[in-house]
Amino acid sequence: MRIEKTPSDSAVEMREMVMPNHTNPQGTVFGGVVMSWIDIAAAMVAARHAQRPVVTAHISDIDFIAPVKMGHHVHILASMNYVGSTSMIIGVKVVSENPLTAERRTTTKAYLTFVALDDLGKPSEVPKLNPQTPDETRRFENAQKRAEAKKKLKSKLR
Repeated sequence: MRIEKTPSDSAVEMREMVMPNHTNPQGTVFGGVVMSWIDIAAAMVAARHAQRPVVTAHISDIDFIAPVKMGHHVHILASMNYVGSTSMIIGVKVVSENPLTAERRTTTKAYLTFVALDDLGKPSEVPKLNPQTPDETRRFENAQKRAEAKKKLKSKLR
């Protein structure tokens, strides 16, 4: 029998400060840098949940909502939204904070799918997810719909 975990069992929060090497000529962070931070946070969530090595299988619905300026602080929140038998969907939200004014705003949202691997590098079963709060249940149901829609689209495109 597969064990169960809650989203809070594996949730991750990271913080970064946007430095000159992270920015483009407009003085805002490169999208690829933000994507890297998102992938790292999601990988940590997936590894904590699976307690196995994990790999990124899919990144979907990445939305860049607002730019992040040099010198601003970035708060990255990542949590497990849905679990299949070997795959996991992690939701990530990026919030920018101006350290001089304390103004905060959501700048990026993304959903990533990770697969856990066994010792031979093959997909490995992961613990079930047991949402505890109404917000976790909403995220679980939305991610389940996202996974089903991805499967339908993939079969139509073959």
